[in-house]
Amino acid sequence: MIEKAQLMDEKAIGRAITRISHEIIERNRGTEDVVLVGIKTRGVPIASRICNKIDQIEGTKVNTGDIDITLYRDDLKKINVEPVIKGSYIDFDIDDKIVILVDDVLYTGRTVRAALDAIMDMGRPKAIQLAVLVDRGHRELPIRADYVGKNVPTSRSEIISVKLLEVDGEDSVTIKG
Repeated sequence: MIEKAQLMDEKAIGRAITRISHEIIERNRGTEDVVLVGIKTRGVPIASRICNKIDQIEGTKVNTGDIDITLYRDDLKKINVEPVIKGSYIDFDIDDKIVILVDDVLYTGRTVRAALDAIMDMGRPKAIQLAVLVDRGHRELPIRADYVGKNVPTSRSEIISVKLLEVDGEDSVTIKG
């Protein structure tokens, strides 16, 4: 196995969050109907950071929530352990809103598919967009991100590890394999 290599440090992650935030504002002509939903676990602090950056840029706080996709996973039948459900927290109406799903890494697309199912069970958004810190390719489903912090072409044997201060005590993105 190859040694671990750093792809993004704290500053690079901060720049990616800033760029994604500006792109969200520009694409949606402001933030009037925009809400952010972080996919647990690391999508939640990324969504919170985007929310704070949008507030710095526009002077407007967008509604932010989080979603647990455990029960929507398509591999639950293959796992022999009881799923740990962390619960979702969305205390605002998503009907007719532009819901931006936020996650750390986009890989096969299966996590996003599960999040789409969960969101659709909660209401009828005007649109759903996807923001990810890292897109590593290898899609198994026809899903693409609208906002990407960093594209990292990988082999299937490589592992991308995202660590965030709020969860892991540090900010970094590394690859090994």
